[in-house]
Amino acid sequence: MPDGRGGIKACNTTGTASATDYPEHAFNWEVAAAVRERLEDLGAEVVLSREDDEGVGPCVDERGQFAGDAGADVLVSIHANGTEDTSAAGFHMIVVEDSPHAGVAEPSRTLAEDMVEAFGAADLAPNPAYGDDGIVARTDIAGLNHAKVPAVLVECGEMRNPDEAALMESAAGRERYAAAIVAGVQEFLED
Repeated sequence: MPDGRGGIKACNTTGTASATDYPEHAFNWEVAAAVRERLEDLGAEVVLSREDDEGVGPCVDERGQFAGDAGADVLVSIHANGTEDTSAAGFHMIVVEDSPHAGVAEPSRTLAEDMVEAFGAADLAPNPAYGDDGIVARTDIAGLNHAKVPAVLVECGEMRNPDEAALMESAAGRERYAAAIVAGVQEFLED
């Protein structure tokens, strides 16, 4: 698939899983559904990259493109990290570095900052491996490279960390992540 910078890369569709085999795709879907419900209750129109949690895909370039095609104000890509070290803990936000699309990088950084603040307010800590502010700028995430609207990839936490996996596996934990994401989106859109 096109990487958004003139190259190609493999389409990553599988994700990670907790030690109890709770798959990232299920976590992502359940948090996204809760985010959608909360945002729609606030009057927002929400477009998801998938209709359900069956199968795999779409590829990441489609995830990045669909938001602009739909006329979205922001793109939030919900994930959980799969660091092999089970002591790794905390969230981090990924934004595009030097976006191929004008006017995307700076507001994406602001969106990520608003997410970090919202996650902190939800008593969720950033992963120190990703810097003091919990935000990483990268050029290798095709979904972010293809995004034509402010975009952030939210790594909610570490699925292989037993404590964070337990939070992710619980309905209350998924609601906590969803509430933080919604608060971050609200803050960004109100700025």
